Amino acid sequence: MTITVRFAPSPTGKLHVGNVRAALWNWLYARANDGKFILRIDDTDQERSTKEYEDGIRRDLEWLGLDWDETFSQSARFEAYDDVAAALKQRGLLYACYETPDELERKRRLQRARGLPPIYDRAALSYTDEEIAAFEAEGRRPHWRFKLSQGEVRWTDLIRGETVVDTSNVSDPVLIRADGVYLYTLPSCVDDVDYRISHVVRGEDHVTNTAVQIELFRVLTEMRGGEAPAFAHHSLLVGADGQGLSKRLGGLSIETFREKGLEPQAITSLMARLGTSLPVTPERSLAALSDSFSFEAAGRAPARFDETELTALNAKLLHETPFAAVADSLAAIGVDEALWNVVRGNLETLSDAALWRDVAYGEIDPVIEDVDVIAAARDLLPDDPLTVESWSMLADRVKSATGAKGRKLFMPLRLALTGEAQGPEMSALLPLIGADRARARLAGGRG
Repeated sequence: MTITVRFAPSPTGKLHVGNVRAALWNWLYARANDGKFILRIDDTDQERSTKEYEDGIRRDLEWLGLDWDETFSQSARFEAYDDVAAALKQRGLLYACYETPDELERKRRLQRARGLPPIYDRAALSYTDEEIAAFEAEGRRPHWRFKLSQGEVRWTDLIRGETVVDTSNVSDPVLIRADGVYLYTLPSCVDDVDYRISHVVRGEDHVTNTAVQIELFRVLTEMRGGEAPAFAHHSLLVGADGQGLSKRLGGLSIETFREKGLEPQAITSLMARLGTSLPVTPERSLAALSDSFSFEAAGRAPARFDETELTALNAKLLHETPFAAVADSLAAIGVDEALWNVVRGNLETLSDAALWRDVAYGEIDPVIEDVDVIAAARDLLPDDPLTVESWSMLADRVKSATGAKGRKLFMPLRLALTGEAQGPEMSALLPLIGADRARARLAGGRG
């Protein structure tokens, strides 16, 4: 069997860390098993779906390195869904319901007041022809529910293990809205069967949905061939405070992280290991992540996403990155290999290197903190070519001339030469600045 998985975003918003984690786990599982990764665009809701969001999803996945072997849009498959819906209606498994949203809400309130679970009471199954005619005369249009077995559904989840859901405690799901729009379940299951999806990897919040879908798969595989997929339900993401991320997802979009200058590999390195027993380490290679990927390492507890951890991981990734891996990006901001090797250990994002480009090769506003120390340094600075020994030579000369030492010696020199209180080792940075530029800064100029 060829391992075939799919990632199925709706083009109604931007890609965020929650659904990227699902996409990544699917991609890693496929690549670890020489399988197939399908990108399915769930755009059955034509009013809310936009080309702009779809293009953004594809752009974000490409930026993360998550390529796909095949892609399709559900909006091109309505004929297949119509055929299945008609067959389900003929079998009595898809039945018309005429209750309004207000009527359904009143029913649920009454059930709760009586201490009963607020599930649909299947009143529509006993409609008389006269009642249906009356509803139609009122101008009501039915929504359509799938008739569940009201029995136990069991499966062996690749993360949760043996899982049981009693569908007698679940409302028959609405598959088609009153306006004729297909909801998620029917198109998704039809596509999974038709495209021979072998494994569905998604969040734990879908466990009850899975039981419903397994019942639908039993019918669909009989109708259209194939087999039902296996399932793996991973833990959900919560914030660093343990609270859900749903209200913050707009600020956690991949587009936002890209604009902040984060590396795609930092995001994939964190999302691949978050919620598993494996250590989170920076990996530039997705192949390295797929080689170690296993559902056996996945935990059940909610996975805590902390943006500060992502930023720290991004910095660590850059600290370990050779020039060749980012040469094209650095060329765009005028950073050469010599400068990169000096400053990479002090960066949080790649764009931070532009600051040190100006320090090394451009103009800055020097900070003159101790006039006597700086005047001595200007006179005692060695001539070009400066070397890694030049900094200690300068410091020793200024110390002898002024008596300054420790922080009172080194901080005024750093501020005057770089304009920054912290940064790379001055012994490595000073030769890049050069004697002429350094003397101009020690004289208070913008050299």
